[in-house]
Amino acid sequence: MTSRRPRVVLATRIYSPEPAAASFRLRALARALVESGAAVTVLTTTAPQAPAPEDPDPGVRIRRWPVLRDRTGYVRGYLQYLSFDVPLLLRLLFSTRPDVVVVEPPPTTGFVARLACVVRRVPYVYYAADVWSDAANSTGAPAPVVAAVRRVEGWVLRGARRVVAVTEEVAERTRALGARETVVVRNGIDTDVFRPDGPVPDGAPAGPYAIYAGTTSEWQGADVFVRAMATVAEAVPGATLVVLGQGSAWADLEAVARALPDGGACVRMLRPVPQAEAAAWLRGAAVALVSLRPGQGYDFAFPTKVLAGAASGTPVLYAGPGPARGVIEENGLGRAVAHDVDAVAEAMSDLLEAPADDGPRTRSAGWARTHASIAASAAEVARIAVAASRVPDHRLTAPTLGGVRPSPGLTEEHDA
Repeated sequence: MTSRRPRVVLATRIYSPEPAAASFRLRALARALVESGAAVTVLTTTAPQAPAPEDPDPGVRIRRWPVLRDRTGYVRGYLQYLSFDVPLLLRLLFSTRPDVVVVEPPPTTGFVARLACVVRRVPYVYYAADVWSDAANSTGAPAPVVAAVRRVEGWVLRGARRVVAVTEEVAERTRALGARETVVVRNGIDTDVFRPDGPVPDGAPAGPYAIYAGTTSEWQGADVFVRAMATVAEAVPGATLVVLGQGSAWADLEAVARALPDGGACVRMLRPVPQAEAAAWLRGAAVALVSLRPGQGYDFAFPTKVLAGAASGTPVLYAGPGPARGVIEENGLGRAVAHDVDAVAEAMSDLLEAPADDGPRTRSAGWARTHASIAASAAEVARIAVAASRVPDHRLTAPTLGGVRPSPGLTEEHDA
């Protein structure tokens, strides 16, 4: 007898077309689940104004709900989270009963998902991109707040049938907080979009440029690159820093740029663009910039920006702590330095002045296709989700999105 299709719900405050690494990861997961034979519903938020509309994915039902957003357009902050989480509880309780729920952070979303899943006797999988209680502690939040977040996060992790962690470091922390079973699946990048061959942007600077492409927030510390331009602009005449994105630190970056000796003429601040256009900007750059500010609770993170640069064939300059340093250095993807203005300025100048060489670019993109495919990562998480469902006899078909089958190696390392 043929088993019925598993019904999978993705509960997430962020989803495509909102420009963020989590959006791309979750959209790839939804596609992989559909290709595996599952019926997929996404419970998410009303999308903010997007750079461009996207084609719908066949087989994926998206159910959106209006929420509060901060001044930068993100669902970030306790009131913003609650504006999604409270309605989510009712949406999970009164929708068609799923076989498994995949829950994206924050822990408050995990909290209401566990409540609904307990009532309806449905297993859930928690996606641990980071450990929120550790981050709260590192940023100096009041002790009662940290304790409350840790209790909520631990309760969510203990109740999950499976926890998917994006790094081994995150996995270790989830286990310490009580997770029953944690599987490491590193993040990936769409190597069909981010690749070394293809167009470059018409409006690119005439001289060599470095690019920071993606979200800017306090804990990422992208201001280190803007400050470094005071030195880089003298060492490499005509060099430009392009900051492409949005985020809570955007206004601060603009202020730092205006304070540069040239008044910020060497810095271009551009708002978000569609993925294909962002890939073109990365492809044309001399260096792709990535940063994490130490001591903010994200020292174990692996920014997806590293993968975007590598897949585009662009040397990566990483400033910060964590596992990204080893991956970059061991695989010849670029340079890793301390989150320090002088160290960044020296490395940035070297990379901007380096002659073009197709060999390293080709090898970098090849590494990304083999080890960092978003399709392979999504297929692995799809397997985990269906295996955790109430349909144990379902035989999951191996997805082959982008022509890539899941690689066992993707469950051995990390990303964030």
